[in-house]
Amino acid sequence: MIVETILSQKGGDVACIAADASVADAVCMLCEKRIGALVVTRADEAVAGVFSERDLVRGINDFGGGVLQKRVADLMTADVQTVTRRDKVDHLMSLMTDRRIRHLPVVENGKLLGLVSIGDVVKNKIAETEQEAEALRNYIAS
Repeated sequence: MIVETILSQKGGDVACIAADASVADAVCMLCEKRIGALVVTRADEAVAGVFSERDLVRGINDFGGGVLQKRVADLMTADVQTVTRRDKVDHLMSLMTDRRIRHLPVVENGKLLGLVSIGDVVKNKIAETEQEAEALRNYIAS
């Protein structure tokens, strides 16, 4: 299965924030949308980074309560691994495991197409396994 399959099911909506936004604004957005990460974009809408709950925790450790006045750019993960819609889901699982990341922006030709989370990958793998099991049951029964 490929990333495009996941995006077709979940859609391409991505919660984005500007690098110069405050961490307080980012926290509000994470809470309002009940999500774990935001894609940080530049003025040209290219991916500049990812701001996640993990980045916030590190920021609290480094800056204490003053972290909310920092800019997203001060805390975000700037070394972002991206994937394309043609990448295989197994490749995503490997990247997420090896790099210990939970969110992968889907980018092609510099354009953000979507965001795939570890939850999306797990949901996809469960559905795939259930389909295989059903196919085997049908094969055995016939």
